[in-house]
Formats: sequence, C-alpha cells, structure tokens
Amino acid sequence: MGETQENRGIENGLASAMARVGMGAPQALHRLTGGATMESWRFSSDGEDFVLRRAPSLEFMAGRPFGHDVEAAVIRAAHGKGVTAPEVVVELVPDDGIGSGFVMRALPGTPDPRAILAMEDPDQLLREVAADLARIHSLKPADLPDVIPTMDYAEGVAGLREQFEEAGGDRPIIALGLKWLMDNLPVPVEPVLNHGDYRLGNILCKDSHLTGVLDWELVHFGDRHEDLAFGCMAVWRFSRYDRPALGLGSLEDYFAAYEAAGGAPVDRERFRFWSIYRTVWWALGCIRMADFWRRGEDRMLERVVISRRTSENELDLLMLLDDDLLPGIVTKERLLAEELDRGEANDAEIAEAVSEWLATIKDQMEGHDRFQLAVARNALGMLARGYRILPRSTDPELARDYLAGRRDMTSDPTITRFRRDALDKLEADVPKYPALAVARQKWTGED
Repeated sequence: MGETQENRGIENGLASAMARVGMGAPQALHRLTGGATMESWRFSSDGEDFVLRRAPSLEFMAGRPFGHDVEAAVIRAAHGKGVTAPEVVVELVPDDGIGSGFVMRALPGTPDPRAILAMEDPDQLLREVAADLARIHSLKPADLPDVIPTMDYAEGVAGLREQFEEAGGDRPIIALGLKWLMDNLPVPVEPVLNHGDYRLGNILCKDSHLTGVLDWELVHFGDRHEDLAFGCMAVWRFSRYDRPALGLGSLEDYFAAYEAAGGAPVDRERFRFWSIYRTVWWALGCIRMADFWRRGEDRMLERVVISRRTSENELDLLMLLDDDLLPGIVTKERLLAEELDRGEANDAEIAEAVSEWLATIKDQMEGHDRFQLAVARNALGMLARGYRILPRSTDPELARDYLAGRRDMTSDPTITRFRRDALDKLEADVPKYPALAVARQKWTGED
C-alpha cells in the first residue's frame, strides 16, 4: 500500500522525538497488528529498530489513572530491576504533534500466542514467566512514581457494578458473576505492584525463552493473585484449554515456579476470586469497546468485533461458577431463525457473499490492512451465524433479581437456560473458542 497521510504525520513527529536523543529520522515505518487499546508502530533509526506506543486519540486517554509518562517511568524502573521489560528511549511531547506515547527499543521474539504455544519447551517458558512475575511483584513503591493507584477490592467490585449498570444492567450471567464477587470478597493483603495485563499477547518469546513484557498501562498496587490469575483466564490461553497456566502448563508447576523465584505462597481461593473478577472485568471491557466506536473515540473495526467477545466471557463465567450453580442438563434444542433460505437473499447470505469477495482480494493487502481484512471477514461471519442462531442474552429483571439476592444461583432453574443461551451465543460469535467444546460436553453430553 502507498504511504498514507497518517504515516507521514507520524514520521514527522517521530523525527522530532528521536532528534531529542540524538537519533536520526525514522525509516520503514509500519503499524503492527494487534493491540486492543493502544497503537504500536515499528520503525528503524540509525540502523536500530524501535517501537512507538501511542494512543489512537488524546480523548482515548481521558479518565485513565495516569498517562504515558507514568507508564514509561514504570517500564524504566522494571527494566532496571531485571524484569524483561523494554528500554524506553524517549517520550512524546505535545510539540511532536502525534499524540500521547513513547518510543521503546525493539526486543527480539514474537508476541503471537499461537507461535509461543508451539515452542518446543513450554515448561521452561512457564518457569521464566513465573519468575518474571515474582520480580515485578518485588518492586517497591520507592522505585516507582507515587501516582500509581492501589486497588481497593471492594471499590473494584463496586466499579464493576457501576460499569454493568452503565452498559444496561441487563446481562444475567454477568450479574451472577458480580453477585458472587460481592459475596466472596477476600480480606486485604499487603499490596504489591501488579502488571495488570500479564498474559499471552503481551509477552515476547523466542526459542522457548521469555524476551519481553509489554503493555504496562494497567499497572497498579494490589493482590499478587490478580496478576497470577489474569494470564490463566481461558480467553488468554487460546487453543490450549488443557493447559490452565497461561496455556503453557499446569497450575501446580506455575505456582511452584513462582514461589521458587521468591514469590509468596499462592492461595487457591484468592486465585479463584481474581479469576472470576477479571472475567467479569473483561466481559464489561468488551462491551465498552462498542461504546468507544459509537462515540467516535476510535472507529477501528476491531472495536466492534471485540465487543462481541463478551460471549466468551459469559461462558467462561458460567464454567468458573459451575460448582456454585444449580446443576442441570442442557437440552439440545435451540432457537432458530425461521424460513432462512427462501425468497430474496437474507442477511446471513449477504454477509457470506461479502466475506467470500473479501477473500479474493486478501493477497492484494499487506500489513495492518491485511489484518483488518481478516477482522472484517470475522465480523461478517458473526453476522451470518448470529442470523441463524438466536440466543437470548439480555434480561434486566433477572439481572436485578440476582444482584439483589432475590434469586439464589444455587437453586434457580433459570440457570439451565443460561447455559443453553451461552452455548448458542458463543457458537454464533466465536465458534472456534476452545472452551465452547469443553462446556458443550460438560453441560449437554454432546461431542
């Protein structure tokens, strides 16, 4: 693709920023794929490779507890203490004219989860990840900016409930998760520095070794179990649902490696609490992606597609809560759209036709445009499948009843319907999600 106006603007801003540290103008600038919130751009300067991390708009930074200057300072501190964090070279300033962000020296390795999961020695990787988390958790407040927030657990749960209400307050499955969190709030422990987003997709690996930890925008002080649990969420394990520790191995080996590297003993009940907390958190985060798009803060296609990943989290929540829910067998029947394949083309067929056409021009795309085309085809697939499967996913009255304690999750027969709805909704949105097959087998007996 030809040079775009956006690229030229970023090149000019980077030239200004790099000049402040005695480096030459950027070359071979291109945007990297991925990143649910921030943009990443790779470029060369004076024969070395660098990565620019920036917000898609200044409005996108509004309401965050701290800016990129603090994030950069935390990365510098972690790098200085032996964490596999990148070296920050220079921060952007307003006169650069390209928004908020900073430049890091590029690290070796890949962030691609599937490439990492295919590496020869996942046990070694798991040990290095656990040791890296132990080092992060050992960083002291004196080493860091004093504006980093400390998480209050009760305030965190209350904040999730507020987000839930802002999102409509009509998802009974998320309400179940919120109610469980409210009823099982753990007592506070001595807070440690949490990375806040430590998972596959945010780490770099090469030849079965950890080479970098990225995306520090959610750093805060809190319970170490939150960091330990986050990367183990099913949604971040990708194809390895059978390996509960970051898709790399067993929880027993993960905890043992963390403790051997100096981490405090792991409490399984606290680990479960933060697994459920973060699943509710990400479910609501996915929903918010659609709001970012609607308000025009970021009109990238990924936003609306990520919003549909709420269905992954709803199914994961039911699986995490299963021991506390009324047991029951899910029937195989589902709600189907009627008269799908008669008369003029329906919405599903139009979506399929556009997707097939996009496939014919895939080889003409490169870089981020090729990634966007894949996202577009994924979105069209959601539309086509969703037209044929019509799950019920919203019920504000039921959600309010669960939050108020008027319905008991251990005895309410509606729970069985939620399992059916979650299966159907995920089959429409993300049919290849590994947890879907596991849940279907558990709840219906279907292979």
